Amino acid sequence: MTYKIGGTEFTLQPTTGRWLPRDQLGIDGNGHPVYSPFHGFEIRWEVISPSQFNQIQNFFSAVNNTGTAVVDLPRYAFTSYSFFSYSGCVLSEPQMEEYFDQYHTNVVLLVSKIAV
Repeated sequence: MTYKIGGTEFTLQPTTGRWLPRDQLGIDGNGHPVYSPFHGFEIRWEVISPSQFNQIQNFFSAVNNTGTAVVDLPRYAFTSYSFFSYSGCVLSEPQMEEYFDQYHTNVVLLVSKIAV
């Protein structure tokens, strides 16, 4: 039960993770919202070493232009906390804030195009 990309565990498991609200595309003729068929997930680390950040950057670089990834995430809206392998996911470039004592802070990796 861990976060993975392409079957490889992160060298440092994330501090937090959360499912993001789906984009609302509009309203149908009956007044009901129409949502994107895909979900997004935010993976976050509070403090991470440069070598651990490099692993995340390498995951992104491997699929940056044309590829997709299999990402193990907590299963969406399931009855228990368990992980599931979602295929066809797209990774956004990892973001970070300032350095703190040679460590990256507030690193975020967004996973999108998740079909649940």
